[in-house]
Amino acid sequence: MNVTIKEVLTKSDLKKWVRFPTVLYKNVPAYVPFLEPDEIGTFTKGVNPAYDFCDTKLFLAYKDGKIAGRICALINNAANKKWGTNAIRFTRFDFIDDYEVSSALFNEVIKWGKEKGLKYAMGPIGFTDLDHEGMLVEGFDELNMSITFYNFPYYIKHMEKLGLKKDIDWMEFLVKVPNEIDPRFKKMSEYLKKRNGYELITYTDKKVLYKDAFEAFEVIDEAFSVLYGTVPLTKEVMKKAIDDNIPVVNLKYVCSVRDRDGKLVGFALMVPSIAKALKKSNGRLFPFGVFRLLKALNGKNDRLEMFFIAVAPEHQAKGLPAIIMDHMLQTCIDNGVKYCETGPELETNEKVQSMWKTFDARHHKRRRCWKTEIDG
Repeated sequence: MNVTIKEVLTKSDLKKWVRFPTVLYKNVPAYVPFLEPDEIGTFTKGVNPAYDFCDTKLFLAYKDGKIAGRICALINNAANKKWGTNAIRFTRFDFIDDYEVSSALFNEVIKWGKEKGLKYAMGPIGFTDLDHEGMLVEGFDELNMSITFYNFPYYIKHMEKLGLKKDIDWMEFLVKVPNEIDPRFKKMSEYLKKRNGYELITYTDKKVLYKDAFEAFEVIDEAFSVLYGTVPLTKEVMKKAIDDNIPVVNLKYVCSVRDRDGKLVGFALMVPSIAKALKKSNGRLFPFGVFRLLKALNGKNDRLEMFFIAVAPEHQAKGLPAIIMDHMLQTCIDNGVKYCETGPELETNEKVQSMWKTFDARHHKRRRCWKTEIDG
């Protein structure tokens, strides 16, 4: 076997680890790289506050002297405590079509899991629900989003050969924005706002949004708490997410809802797609990446990515999602947006998926979290 595994311990190796997918998928039209500084920060202690409850080991695989794969082994202590699991997670699992490479990398995850007395390995899934998750199993020819993994179709056969089985899938939809909103939908939205005392909040000042964002993330944390693999978002994790995203948010595509007592109970954030800008710049900010990103975020852009639509559980049956959708759809129409792409939605989340049945929507991608027992 001429595969060598090296643990990532230096900044130089971390950069190689982060950049490997851009080399692997160099000639793939559907591949979109993550923003390189963000990925480096994600795997740097002292930068990513999720290291307060997570531990990681990063590995590179070399074959014939060249990088041939990478993986991150991740022990999420908060997730194991919340869900009563005894699992080691893996994420950023990329490799050439060579079973010696994929098995050598995955064996490092299993080895560490055994050392820690863990019973299962699962992934791709990361630090929190704000991290990227799910291996692509359908939709390989569709342009990837800026917040999701891309991988080759051959990954599936490698996972199966490694003894991994499906644990759960996420689905993604491409939703066509209608030319106009049904007047009955608007009438119903106004009726619900009046009946339940809801106030729709829009933003023109990022300082105001920054202040409300902490309440918004508390709603997100509560609304998503029952979903697969989620962990409680600490104040530090919330602050990091807010500090990272507020500077680049286009305020037209953000709204929140307060109840009659002034409590924030709903929040939505959609972001102009930066996928093509990231692809053109290979995920780097300099020398021209930052300008391409700003143009995509603030210029004419006919595609949006849905980052969050979250409603406090006690308000989900009171029509609040319809109020948010009415506003966001009208904003899309007013700004020439043609398509909105959802992030990964659990296949079991029928409430969310039922919304897209009333639209011209296409289920175009599927992602999977795999799981296996750790022997011995």
